[in-house]
Amino acid sequence: MSAVLPRLSAEPSSAPPAVVAASHVTVIADAAHDPKQGASLRRAPSRWRLLLPWLLPVVLVALWQYFSAIGRLPAGILPAPSEVLRAAWVLAERGELQRDILVSLRRVAIGFLTGAATGLVLGFLVGLSSLAHGLLDRSLQMVRTIPHLALVPLMILWFGIGEEPRVLLVAMGSLFPVYINTMSGIRGVDPKLIELGRSYGLGPFGLIAGVVLPGALPPILTGIRYALGVAWLTLVVGETIASRDGIGYMVQNARELLRTDVILLAIVLYAIAGWLADSLTRAIERRLLRWHPNYAKGAAR
Repeated sequence: MSAVLPRLSAEPSSAPPAVVAASHVTVIADAAHDPKQGASLRRAPSRWRLLLPWLLPVVLVALWQYFSAIGRLPAGILPAPSEVLRAAWVLAERGELQRDILVSLRRVAIGFLTGAATGLVLGFLVGLSSLAHGLLDRSLQMVRTIPHLALVPLMILWFGIGEEPRVLLVAMGSLFPVYINTMSGIRGVDPKLIELGRSYGLGPFGLIAGVVLPGALPPILTGIRYALGVAWLTLVVGETIASRDGIGYMVQNARELLRTDVILLAIVLYAIAGWLADSLTRAIERRLLRWHPNYAKGAAR
């Protein structure tokens, strides 16, 4: 028995072994009979898991503020976090901050939904059909490697300086991660599962809905998560096209006025927006993949 149960303490106990064992059994039994005590024991590790990811950012911001306060970080190069918050407060009082955030959110939402939907359709088409794979995949891969900055002059010539080029750039940035992951996920489904589905009498649509889609869902959702990050990165490029609003315009205007605090504020806004989008996608991922053993373990934690 001593080889199976780990020693709880290296210090010798003054109480007899039977009393010590009985006390531990009593604690476990009380936790089992008392729902509040059992819940508190379960909540303790989960609270630490929630707080642990914030530990490093809080420490870094505190060090940043400290070194700025003692003059080790010049304000012209790296303003203190308090200065960044003050700049956010001033812009919010004018209404500029809310307007720019909402404009950027609208552009990302429209562009991402357009690009992700197109990527899903093309990914399913190329993944399910060998003819479509031979016809479309190479051309799509060639377009994927074109830098977004190289497309900006063409976008301006074709669509002017309105909203269309910005939204199209975001859509193109979102399309290819979803397309590649969808196509790879479908083509990576185990053929034995497809044969098993056919042996049960499933038709083409039944195989797609009952076998192919569940098997390809994890990489598809991974591609959507990645596409959301690329959408925000592409928006930075899109909002440099003669923009008069949006977070990218805020950066351009701050650069001309040498407002480093506003530039840092825009960087923080991009980081928060990306984190919120990723958190939302992960929540949807856990919801849709509750049947998957790996994701079920993560949800249980």
